[in-house]
Amino acid sequence: MLDNLTLDQMRVFAAVAEAGSFRAGAQRLHRVQSAVSHAISNLESELRVQLFDRSVYKPTLTAAGRSLLAEVRAVLAKVDGLRARARELQEGLELVLSIAVDTMFPLHILAQALRETHARYPSVDVRIECASLGGTVDALLTKRCMVAVAVLDWQDDRLTRQFVMPLTTVAVVAPGHPLSRLPRKLPEQQHLLSEHFQIVLEDKSQLTRGKDFGVLSPRTWKVDDMHVKLALLRAGVGWGTMPRWLVEADLKARTLIQLPASALGPGGEANYHAYLSHRTDQALGPAARAFASGLAQATTRGASPRKSSKGKPGDASRVKR
Repeated sequence: MLDNLTLDQMRVFAAVAEAGSFRAGAQRLHRVQSAVSHAISNLESELRVQLFDRSVYKPTLTAAGRSLLAEVRAVLAKVDGLRARARELQEGLELVLSIAVDTMFPLHILAQALRETHARYPSVDVRIECASLGGTVDALLTKRCMVAVAVLDWQDDRLTRQFVMPLTTVAVVAPGHPLSRLPRKLPEQQHLLSEHFQIVLEDKSQLTRGKDFGVLSPRTWKVDDMHVKLALLRAGVGWGTMPRWLVEADLKARTLIQLPASALGPGGEANYHAYLSHRTDQALGPAARAFASGLAQATTRGASPRKSSKGKPGDASRVKR
């Protein structure tokens, strides 16, 4: 049973059901009506059920026909999806889009770009690796990821990069912490900062492991997750620098206070550049190109860059975290 069932028979059945009659179905399929009737009869024979009631002037679906129509449509949709997927693979579409993202990069902008990528290529799976400092570049060099949204100003002939957007970090502390009362202009400012625990991100990559960026205190708590760092800062454990987009609400609500840590930059602020990078020896596939395009659109909608860049080497500031 069902060995002689064909996709053509199912397409004819769906067309007739949707068109409302054998004649209209034949016109839709550009076939003679007798061929359509023959296909339906063969399908009914294979399924051993009557799909249409022909006792009336205009054949109508039987109860069995209505029930099986949904199943047939599901089968046809799966087959059409399979064919589309095969065409995409033939064109070089990625099975999986692997992305390394710096923890400093705004997640809402990343999500917008991925939403648009998924809408265009819904069959592509996505794997995201979040990393700090040299982690994103390391993910590219070791081929763990195809593309990276990196902040580390790492120049390498093996990598191609394109400017995405500027980023700003701010030094913050909880309002109950002793440093929250630090005067905005004080010569001993850096000395006072060094007397308190600084919460810093730890780099697990080989590129910058063991190196400190923007660490002013000899007493540090090291974490590998930006949200863990934020929780510790809110709890008043120590002070540290955070991406402004991530603590904007805290600063407005006064659950965190910006530190005038001039050693890190004016008013405790430091500016960086985010780049979309990939290996020079690996051309971007369709999904990666769609992600790059979505990222550009998302940054235009979701951020107001104060400074434009063409992605030239050396444009980014030194990373300090």
